[in-house]
This record gives sequence, structure tokens and C-alpha cells, in this order.
Amino acid sequence: QLQLVESGGGLVQPGGSLRLSCAASGFTLDFYAIGWFRQAPGKGREGVSCLSSSGGTTKYEDSVKGRFTISRDNAKNTVYLQMNSLNPEDTGIYSCAVDPGLESHCGLKTYEYDYWGQGTRVTVSS
Repeated sequence: QLQLVESGGGLVQPGGSLRLSCAASGFTLDFYAIGWFRQAPGKGREGVSCLSSSGGTTKYEDSVKGRFTISRDNAKNTVYLQMNSLNPEDTGIYSCAVDPGLESHCGLKTYEYDYWGQGTRVTVSS
């Protein structure tokens, strides 16, 4: 059974860092594009970052460019989202998702993704 499990969320002060993990089971991650999404309180889900299955394409939402980094460890079948210089606007539930699309493509739209994890909560507050 295909499953994605996020972890690493928590409460962090502004300016702090967190590393989120998305562990896959039941399938091999490196055949899929991976997306990280977040949903802030009272808002819709938005794409934050993605990584193509080939690893050659990454994308970031404008507000996180230079602060967030997406990466994948094939041996652990896990994708990470390193988040630095966090601010209160980064607060939300972060979810990972996979898309069995073109190996050189990844997108930041929710409709592009077929399978989703349950999410991990990130709160940035002093």
C-alpha cells in the first residue's frame, strides 16, 4: 500500500529552522515528482516546493526562495524540506505529495499530484 508520512514539524521561533521529512512506503520515490505544500490557517493549500523524479528540476514558491531547500535520499526513500529563516507567515500544515508524471517535470499545483500524506504542523511564533 502506497503511503507517505511527514514528520519534523513543531513550534519554532522566528528566524529558526526546521527540517521536514516525507517518508514513502509501498513504492519507490525516485520514480515520482515530489511536491511540498502548505495550508495556513483559514487559507487554501499552496505549493511550496517540488522536485522532479530525475532530480534535475526544482521549483520554489517565491516567498520561500533562498530559505527552503528540497532534497531526496533515495537510500532512505525519503524527501526533505529544509526550512531556514522561518517567519510567522510560514505557519501551516505541510504535506508532501507525489506525481507519477514526466521525469523532468514537477509542479506546484495541487491537481498535479495523486497521492498525499497527512501533513505535519509547523508553527512559527515567539
